[in-house]
Amino acid sequence: MYTKAPPFTLGIEEEYLLVDRDTLDLTAAPEALMNDAADALGSKVSPEFLQCQIEVGTGVCNNIAEARADLGHLRKTVAELAGRYGLAPIAASTHPFAKWQQQEFTDKERYRTLEKDLAGVARRMLICGMHVHVGIDDDDLRVDLMRQFTYFLPHLLALSTSSPFWEGEETGLRSYRLTVFDNLPRTGLPPTFNSYVEYERTVQTLIQTGVIEDSTKIWWDMRPSGRFPTVESRICDVSPLLDDTIAIAALIQSIFRMLFDLGMNNQRWRIYDRFLIAENRWRAQRYGASKGLIDFGAGQIKSCEVLIDELLDTVGPHAEVLGCLDEVMHIRTIVNNGTSAERQTKAYHDAIAGGASADDALRDVVRGLVQEFSAGL
Repeated sequence: MYTKAPPFTLGIEEEYLLVDRDTLDLTAAPEALMNDAADALGSKVSPEFLQCQIEVGTGVCNNIAEARADLGHLRKTVAELAGRYGLAPIAASTHPFAKWQQQEFTDKERYRTLEKDLAGVARRMLICGMHVHVGIDDDDLRVDLMRQFTYFLPHLLALSTSSPFWEGEETGLRSYRLTVFDNLPRTGLPPTFNSYVEYERTVQTLIQTGVIEDSTKIWWDMRPSGRFPTVESRICDVSPLLDDTIAIAALIQSIFRMLFDLGMNNQRWRIYDRFLIAENRWRAQRYGASKGLIDFGAGQIKSCEVLIDELLDTVGPHAEVLGCLDEVMHIRTIVNNGTSAERQTKAYHDAIAGGASADDALRDVVRGLVQEFSAGL
């Protein structure tokens, strides 16, 4: 079915929240800090929708080792620069106790337009995510692999969950970020397209009617990038630990390589109904990796330990070809040790059990996130 192999290059984008080192409250980034970051990192760093956020993005990386080195440098630099201003970054998709009503918007035309277009929905966007780009330079191949990859999006969400708290409340969800994000239009699982022309025709309908300016205003869980010859996975919460981010990025890259190799042998991953995949997406959002997902072929719920072991056995040979087998196998550590959401809720309840107030327990959670940000750098 396929002929020439795509490059499978990598690019990783992460969004961070900035907290005051003493109070652990969210704090707007001083203009001087953003200037320092731009001087040190150039176009690899940028402001985000809210002033308490900062975004970084690696360059085009040929392999996972390059991606780790680049992202590690970005994290280390942001942490050092923020420290000069009494701040610290955290890589979690929600802040445990901050109020969205108290945050200030970044004064850029793109963000002013978003606020105007999306109204109250935009003003609640106190969330951060992690996006992984995989280089696939053929348009139709990009759409075809994306259609097959959709099956794995709930697995990625389950592994990355880091947003169990919202405005000081334990929500019961492992990824509350997705609850907030799904209020935006043009989000959720991507539609099924049979060709790149069909995708383009759909997008152009919205552009020509003036609904959106370009395809960057489409925020599906996975999309063909509007700026690069890549498929962009957008479903993941941002991971506090660098090792976890790199493992998830390597898994995404390896799944794409596996799907491509299936095509080379005139095979393909089964396309399941979006309704079924959406159910797994909800289970991942609600439970993270703790309760399992539906194995559609077996017709039963399987634990994430079993599902991930099966997935790693499937993608392992392809990860080895890509040079990221060790990183992919770290996925087992995530499942065995628990995701960030599980660590956060455990830290909270341990603090409560030790006699801390709810407010102090939430601050303990943030302290842990600050420490994890720099782990492994």
